[in-house]
Amino acid sequence: MAINADTLLDRLYLKSQITKWRILAVVFAMVALVISTERFNTHSPIEKEFVARVTLDGIITDNQKLYKMIDDLADNPKAKAVILWLDTPGGSAVAGEETFRHLRELSAKKPVVAVMRSLSASAGYMIALGADQIFAREGTITGSIGVIVESAEITDLVEKLGIKPIIIKSSPLKASPSPLEKVTPESERVMRDLINDFYNHFVDIVAERRKLPREKVVMLADGRVYSGKSAFQNKLIDAIGGEEDAMEWLVKEKHVKKDLTIKDIKIDEETSLFDGLTETIAGKIFPKSSVMLDGMVSIWHPHLH
Repeated sequence: MAINADTLLDRLYLKSQITKWRILAVVFAMVALVISTERFNTHSPIEKEFVARVTLDGIITDNQKLYKMIDDLADNPKAKAVILWLDTPGGSAVAGEETFRHLRELSAKKPVVAVMRSLSASAGYMIALGADQIFAREGTITGSIGVIVESAEITDLVEKLGIKPIIIKSSPLKASPSPLEKVTPESERVMRDLINDFYNHFVDIVAERRKLPREKVVMLADGRVYSGKSAFQNKLIDAIGGEEDAMEWLVKEKHVKKDLTIKDIKIDEETSLFDGLTETIAGKIFPKSSVMLDGMVSIWHPHLH
């Protein structure tokens, strides 16, 4: 079939339009790639200098992604300082100590300042000790320096129900304390020695970081909580204030640029669709507030009657 001049011109025009849109699509894809790289890569060369805000709230548990995030900030030349935003009752003793140690390594490279909010106690206070400066509001609850292991003994109830536990173990102290056995003086002594061992380690950290006599810390570390005001009076924190005061301290004492943006740094949580659905369903059945911690914990929770 013969093609007339008008048809040929129409085809040429359509072809040129398709080519133009293809070029635009490639350009948009490249722009999107650059933007996503800047958004998710903390080492992006086009990223501006900033002050990182790391938020730790809820129960503190062992989290390798958190430790990696702290280490990445230490190696990121664009992050000029870190504000640690704390609102936690504490949690795992090991997680508190591990986070503290990673923060001390971070602090060797750039200034770190802790800002306590409503609650920063037990392991939460230990984590705050990893910072170079600690701020809290007067109404902040902090302190609760200590360690706890909780169990239960239900042997009398089991006996009333007509149940006879059968326990075979290699030695009397294996899996002690157990809900199905009476607590012996020896098993209680072993657990108390275990608790005191980490307690003394906690006290040593407080004495070193707060530059206080150990005898003074032992007097303060009887498990009680302190208001921010009382904590300041006892030199457990450095000052009363919030994030604005923390930023002012960074500018004045650490010579951080005043106009730097504060950027929230999130833990990289990559989950599959199946994992996401599972967590959603589990969350409906088991609220996050009911998270269970095994082993020694450094956590403050008021006993409600």
